[in-house]
Amino acid sequence: MYPYYETEWSILPPEHNRRYSPGLTINNIKQVINETIETNILRKPSPTRLRELIRQIRAARTAAEERSVVNTECAYIRSTFRETDCIWKCRNMAKLLYIHMLGYPAHFGQMEALKLAASPKYTDKRIGYLGAMLLLDERQDVHVLLTNCLKNDLNSPTQFIVGTALCTLAAIASPEMARDLTHEIERVIASSNTFLRKKAILCAFRMIRRVPELMEEYLPRCAQFLNDKNHGILVSTVTLITEMCDQSPYALAFFKASIPALVRLLKTLTVSGYSPEHVVNGVSDPFLQVKLLRLLRTLGHGDPDQSEIMNDALAQVATNTETNKNAGNAILYETVLTIMNVESENSLRVLAVNILGRFLLNSDKNIRFVGLLTLVKTVQRDMTAIQRHRITILECLTDSDSSIQRCAMELSFTLINSQNIEMIVREVLKYLETAEAEMKSICSSKIVSAAELYSPSIHWHLDVLLKILTIAGNNIRDDVISSTIQLISNSPREEQHFIAGKMLESITNMNLLENRQPLVQVAVWTLGEYGEAGHFDENELIDHYRQLLWAPHLSITTKQYILVSLAKLSVRMEHCTTNIQNIINAFRAHLNIDLQQRAIEFSQLFTNFKHLRPALLEKMPVLKISDMSSSEYNSDFTAGQEITTPTAETIPLKEPSNQDILLDLLGDSFGSSSSATATTTPSPLQLSTPSSAAAANADILDLLGLSVVESAAPPSTITTVATIHSPVEYSATTIPVYSRENVDIKFIVRKEYDQAVVTVKTTNNSLNMLEKYMFQVAVPKTFSIQMMEPSSTVMLPGESVVQDVIVVRSAQGTNTPLRMKVRFSYEIGNYSMMEQADVSDFPPDLFG
Repeated sequence: MYPYYETEWSILPPEHNRRYSPGLTINNIKQVINETIETNILRKPSPTRLRELIRQIRAARTAAEERSVVNTECAYIRSTFRETDCIWKCRNMAKLLYIHMLGYPAHFGQMEALKLAASPKYTDKRIGYLGAMLLLDERQDVHVLLTNCLKNDLNSPTQFIVGTALCTLAAIASPEMARDLTHEIERVIASSNTFLRKKAILCAFRMIRRVPELMEEYLPRCAQFLNDKNHGILVSTVTLITEMCDQSPYALAFFKASIPALVRLLKTLTVSGYSPEHVVNGVSDPFLQVKLLRLLRTLGHGDPDQSEIMNDALAQVATNTETNKNAGNAILYETVLTIMNVESENSLRVLAVNILGRFLLNSDKNIRFVGLLTLVKTVQRDMTAIQRHRITILECLTDSDSSIQRCAMELSFTLINSQNIEMIVREVLKYLETAEAEMKSICSSKIVSAAELYSPSIHWHLDVLLKILTIAGNNIRDDVISSTIQLISNSPREEQHFIAGKMLESITNMNLLENRQPLVQVAVWTLGEYGEAGHFDENELIDHYRQLLWAPHLSITTKQYILVSLAKLSVRMEHCTTNIQNIINAFRAHLNIDLQQRAIEFSQLFTNFKHLRPALLEKMPVLKISDMSSSEYNSDFTAGQEITTPTAETIPLKEPSNQDILLDLLGDSFGSSSSATATTTPSPLQLSTPSSAAAANADILDLLGLSVVESAAPPSTITTVATIHSPVEYSATTIPVYSRENVDIKFIVRKEYDQAVVTVKTTNNSLNMLEKYMFQVAVPKTFSIQMMEPSSTVMLPGESVVQDVIVVRSAQGTNTPLRMKVRFSYEIGNYSMMEQADVSDFPPDLFG
């Protein structure tokens, strides 16, 4: 009956075979179990704990030692993934995720993460979903396998499993996954569990960002959730509403009816306190207040009626919020931005500027920087109020933080006018003495531009330019040199004599000239033109020229200036002609070919062609001062002005270059000067279509089916009349084009009769100024486009530039969808950036 026990009894000594002993049998069974556990589990070495792995990596002294530790651990983890009965899967996955965060490859753990996510145990599921969020994205095909697992977990009765699935879906959802699981999200949003509802609303926020057409399902529910008492629900709902309003004009109009409810909620938080458990440093739920202010800023922009409803609430927040803690400062910062971006009252804008003025007096450098940056963004809204804080802003130029100095410098130039230019330039010149090399070039150019606009006198203007050349040294741009020469050329005679003497004094110390070569170039040009009337010894001047020419620390470019100036002095100072000729002849054998050629040519003017020398070396005619408009100088600071489009305009056409077109279409180039948008100042009504000559190359172009915008040539016999019709009612559509760390570009598309108007809105998301911004467009050849002038080519942090593109479809292209290849470039700091993107999400009825 019990064969096992019989077998056991058969091997026992004879004295034990006399009777049955159950206790002895149980002991044997226990021994077998213990031996099995010891053999299979206890004797097998357990894997390294995560904490121990972190300690080993941190203890590595070199990168090679760290790689060795990581490679050893990865090899062990990879081997355990092949085992089916490993009990350390969660620990190994946690270590692999840490290794992934250090930047080492961990893609081999993707399938293991999916297996853990599908496990019925919550501990496995949690680490599996975390691995999926870190190791997978929509570019990986394997993430599609997670859809069914997420769908099952979203229907789980355990709220923690549902919450983990919602977090994962929000992190890695692709458009296809978002569409497949949208019904599950709607079901969770309708549940009574506030923990899950909050997470579901935030998940819907991420899904709408990926698939904007899904927002229609959430519009009525969000309006209801604004009456909820749970702070988590309110914060997530306001976040979702803000995103929908940014994405859709329809949603923006829909939620304007909720402004009174939002204002009441904000007043409740500000005045009476909404919930004591949400107080942070004496401020009632600053997170919710910040979200509400951002939403009100979006809803009230450009709408005076809705902005009037917000005025009282904004005033209460601005006056009742404490500034002792960062929570209060954050709310005040958002309040200022809201006041400046809605159509608020003038007194409210003054209050906002005063708040920023208090920020500038704060001891915290971060708050001072935020105050300056906000003033830069909002300076055009109320210049008079900001002028009252001019002294405080100028004091920030002496701050030890370079970021604060730069921001204060940018703001100082926006405040310059004809009344205060002398005081501001005096302070900026003090800052220029201690500024970094990069900032010296930027600051000096801005001082020159400001002086050209608001200079009180030529004498003061010349004195400022001389100080710039002396202080900035070699760290100035070429425009400073050319501007100085132009001003001297156009100055009265007595001022020319004055500056010639000053220039000679500034270059007498040879030890300082190595770092002041632009000053030497301007000085010798001035002396060569107007040196005959100076109050200085002619022989000493020529001897100084000799020292300059043979100075080893001066560049070849500077010596070119000196050699030409010396030749001109031979006409102005006839008593020194022989001495000058000897100096020039010495350079006939110079190693530099340019200096050698100049010396040979000038020496001919002293011998064979001496009769031509006075005419060839006479004074230059008065140089034409470049047309400096306020848009060229204050484009860094002024808001883009609305461009008035005429009803009809005759526009010259230029035959496009087939080579440029082909390069454009292949994405290699948009052509050098052939692109209309490549010009920095295109005509306000610049319409370009491929000419008839381009049709001869249809065999090549038909392969690609595109044509590009061409710049307008000088007036020719070929003209086209473009008529701009009055707009009709058509809902605008916002299309995201490009969004990265520095730049965000959106298309706002609207229909006006038989043409489409695409407003290109480019926003600077960085903390630095973007310069030389240029936008280019290529479209299928069945369309013709007209590029309007951009509002600016320079963007301060947070600033936007808009540019209209008018698109007209030809009669032969009635069935061709509109698509665009866009290319844009800009300079940020010392770097030049160029990006391109394809846009094909235009409304199908745009030309219907």
